[in-house]
Amino acid sequence: MNQTSGSTQLNSLLTQINTEGQFPISVLTDFQGLPIAWSASTEMDPERQSAVVAFIQKAAVQVSNQLGMAETDEISFYDINGQHLVCRPFHVNQYGLILAVIIPFRDHSYRRATNHAVREIRHIWKTFWE
Repeated sequence: MNQTSGSTQLNSLLTQINTEGQFPISVLTDFQGLPIAWSASTEMDPERQSAVVAFIQKAAVQVSNQLGMAETDEISFYDINGQHLVCRPFHVNQYGLILAVIIPFRDHSYRRATNHAVREIRHIWKTFWE
């Protein structure tokens, strides 16, 4: 039997995807921007990223509503140097969650790592909180 908590497993998962994906930070928040788990290099601020993620989610919902689009699958912001923020909103039953990662440079593969993380987060969530 696994003796670690759900929170510990979520943080470990984010550390793992940061290593595999070479991401400087990954954050799991709820739709209001409350941080649930994170893994970050020392120069990154997970609380600041969580607040930004909540703002992005609210803007995406408004855009989707105004344009009559379905729920957002992914939101990305690029800077002129190629670094970008990727937000992946998803649900685990009735809970709205967002996985956000910083991609360090242009053309860096991230979708496989974030897909894997979303599947694992759902599994961990259902194991400990459902």
